[in-house]
Amino acid sequence: MKTITAILTVLFLMIAQTESADSVYQYELNLINGEKISLSEFKGEVLLIVNTASECGFTRQYSGLQKIFDQYSDKGFKVLGFPANNFGGQEPGSDEEIAQFCELNFGVSFPLFSRVSVRGDDQHPLFTMLTNTENPDFTGDISWNFEKFLIDRNGNLVRRFKSNTEPDSEELLNALNRLL
Repeated sequence: MKTITAILTVLFLMIAQTESADSVYQYELNLINGEKISLSEFKGEVLLIVNTASECGFTRQYSGLQKIFDQYSDKGFKVLGFPANNFGGQEPGSDEEIAQFCELNFGVSFPLFSRVSVRGDDQHPLFTMLTNTENPDFTGDISWNFEKFLIDRNGNLVRRFKSNTEPDSEELLNALNRLL
């Protein structure tokens, strides 16, 4: 009987650690260069999904995002930037202009995606999923640019950070290191 219980416990733990049907891996989007990509290409990596904007008071956070990307990418970590024009028209440029701005001003080398809507009637389904979780700490509309969603290696949301949380803050780095 103990052997059966042990086997069932191991199976339950294995199932609990796999990606859920509502993982980020179910979504396909366009990179900023127009190439279509499935987020399933990032399976097994820890992700920080960030809605970004080029003309925002938090735009300087691109530097911190690039810094942690450089610091942790060899440990299976990626920053994924999603430009959005939902707040005060602070991302008005074309994909080409956004990419050029990010590269020239911040040396951004982490994946950037084509501009999406992160709030409202035209909200991209990825951000609908990220903001409509069962966890009350994570649910709710995105309130501004540079909100951050920490995703585990199975594609599941594990933490959400508001715009004023710096990418290299102790709070974010501690959460990241627990997943790495």
